[in-house]
Amino acid sequence: MATGPVAAPSSMAVPSARVHRTLPPAVSAAREPPRAWAAAGAEERARRGKEAAEADGEEAERRRKEEVNRKIASRKALSIILRREATKAVLDKRKPGRGTRRLLPRTVLEALHDRVAALRWDSALKVLLQCSSLPLRLRRVSALVLGGDLNPAALVAAQVFELMRDQVWYRPHVGIYIKLITMLGRCRQPEKAHELFQAMVDEGCAPNLESYTALVSAYSRSGCFREAFDLLDRMKDSPGCRPDVQTYSILIKSCLHAYDFEKVNSLLADMARAGIRPNTVTYNTLIDAYGKAGRFAEMESTLLKMLSQNCKPDVWTMNSTLRAFGSSGQIETMESCYEKFQASGISPNIKTYNILLDSYGKAKMYEKMGAVMEYMQKYHYSWTIVTYNVVIDAFGRAGDLEQMEYIFRLMKSERIKPNCVTLCSLIRAYGRAEEVKKIKTVLRIVENSDITLDIVFFNCLVDANGRVGCLAEMWDVLDLMKEHRCKPDKVTCTTMIKWFLIKGIDDHRVQYLRDLKDGRITNDTSFANQPYGSCITHTLRPGSPESENGV
Repeated sequence: MATGPVAAPSSMAVPSARVHRTLPPAVSAAREPPRAWAAAGAEERARRGKEAAEADGEEAERRRKEEVNRKIASRKALSIILRREATKAVLDKRKPGRGTRRLLPRTVLEALHDRVAALRWDSALKVLLQCSSLPLRLRRVSALVLGGDLNPAALVAAQVFELMRDQVWYRPHVGIYIKLITMLGRCRQPEKAHELFQAMVDEGCAPNLESYTALVSAYSRSGCFREAFDLLDRMKDSPGCRPDVQTYSILIKSCLHAYDFEKVNSLLADMARAGIRPNTVTYNTLIDAYGKAGRFAEMESTLLKMLSQNCKPDVWTMNSTLRAFGSSGQIETMESCYEKFQASGISPNIKTYNILLDSYGKAKMYEKMGAVMEYMQKYHYSWTIVTYNVVIDAFGRAGDLEQMEYIFRLMKSERIKPNCVTLCSLIRAYGRAEEVKKIKTVLRIVENSDITLDIVFFNCLVDANGRVGCLAEMWDVLDLMKEHRCKPDKVTCTTMIKWFLIKGIDDHRVQYLRDLKDGRITNDTSFANQPYGSCITHTLRPGSPESENGV
């Protein structure tokens, strides 16, 4: 039977509103009419628009402040530039006298730093000569240095120190004086070092042990032992400045360089009386000097005494010992010492292998030399310029010019600049092989580089030209020596005289060389620059046009 919908009881019809209010918020919002939705969206858009407007306002304010700050900074920078230019104009009008205290321009300082770092002293002096604030006295001395009369490194340091003392911020400091005194000592200028020491005292810097030791080193390096020992006695009477092991080690080293072993023994006895024990540096200095002098008994006794004093040897001890035995041809003793030093825990370095290579090369033990080279390559020891020079000289002595030239090319490809020792080895090898064209190639290398040449190179060049019979070129070496401010010594004169006499020449030029050797005359350009003349007539082939004309 169909029935109609059942009417709800009266008690159930009224609370429908309460049921609607108890629904969850999401359901309640879903049942809101569309008009409420539109009102809520408008409020949200208004709120977001207000936030965006505030953000735009803050960004605009920030940009405005940045622009204001930029303008202020620009005005300040312009003001600073104008003040600097005005100050510079005033200083340029003033004459640079004793009252002016001007700093060097930054460009000058940077140029000076680059040249000093590269040890280009002549170029550094030219930079200082262009500095208007440099005192005229020092600029005149700079010209003397560029002429070859003074040490350029010492003068560069002296000029920089003079400029530094002229600045308003300068305050005397004993450490700076010590470094300069040490530098002057290395440049063999003890008088300048003493003047600087006295200037340090006059400026109120109290001398200490280091400053006294630096001055002692300056005296002893130049062979001024009387002044050095007088200063040593003064140090003994000065509280707080009494000599220590470093002071004695420096004096001992200088005496050993002069082969004055009596003074060395006196200094060692003085150390014993004062209760100063030699250290590793002292013993290494003694071992190295005794080895170079061939006094192997004293060298071995010093090494034993070093061990008895619980003073541990180091790699310098090993290198000095190996060099002594290797250079004298005692290869087996050298190898035995090498094994003992290694067994005691001392690891060799690149200098050790260079000594082994040099010793084997001079002893013509090329197989062992090759074994050392293979070992160095296996364990990635980078070759130094000394290594290349040793190997080049060994191949040159063996007459293997192909391998020698290969090593020389390898040296240049590794961006290692050859030095005077390299060129000497090449010249000697080409002279023995009578390779005239290749000798001229080495001379072109000299012309196109800034390699500093010494008397050994010129003596090698003289001997090589004499061997190949180029007596005219051999005589021209004297002019080349003048260009490089190098004076011929007795070896130069003796070698030239020998080759002249071998070729049957004994004329006025040989007499000139004899007088030059004995010191009766100097290398006079008016004579040495004369045409080679009759000296070459003895070396010309009979029947040539030159010999017939008597050239």
